[in-house]
Amino acid sequence: MRLIFFFLLVMGCQSGAFSQSKTEQLLKSLELQRFEAMTKKDTAFLQKVLADDLTYNHSNGLFENKKEHIQNIKTGKLIYQSMDSEELSIRLFKKTAVMNGLVKVTGVLKDKTFNIRLRYTDVYVKKRGQWQLVAWHSVKVE
Repeated sequence: MRLIFFFLLVMGCQSGAFSQSKTEQLLKSLELQRFEAMTKKDTAFLQKVLADDLTYNHSNGLFENKKEHIQNIKTGKLIYQSMDSEELSIRLFKKTAVMNGLVKVTGVLKDKTFNIRLRYTDVYVKKRGQWQLVAWHSVKVE
C-alpha cells in the first residue's frame, strides 16, 4: 500500500511540471533571462529579445521604445538591481503569447531608489522563428 501511495504522490508532483508545454517553458525561461539581462545591463541579449517596435509602459507613466529602453539601461539612467518573479502565467495564441505576472523590482531612477512590486502584462510574438517582446505594461501593487 505504501508503494502505491508513493507512486501516486510522485506522479502527482510530476504532473505539474509537465502541464506546461515546451513553448510555455521556453517563454518563461526567456522572460526570466530578460529580467536578469536588465539587472546585468546585458544590452546584447536585450537587442535580440526586444522587438524593434517595442512599446514599454512603466508603472510611473514613463513610456519607452526599444532604443530608449536599452539606452536608459546602458547609461544607468534606469538601474535595475533585482527583478524577482513571484507569479507568471502564459496564454498562447499561435505565434503570440500573453503573459501576466507579479515581479518585485529594486533599482534606481533619477538618483532615487525604488523597491516595488509590479503586476504586469507583456506580449511576445514569434518573428522569424524567434520570440520577441513587443509590449510591456505594469502597475504598482501596494
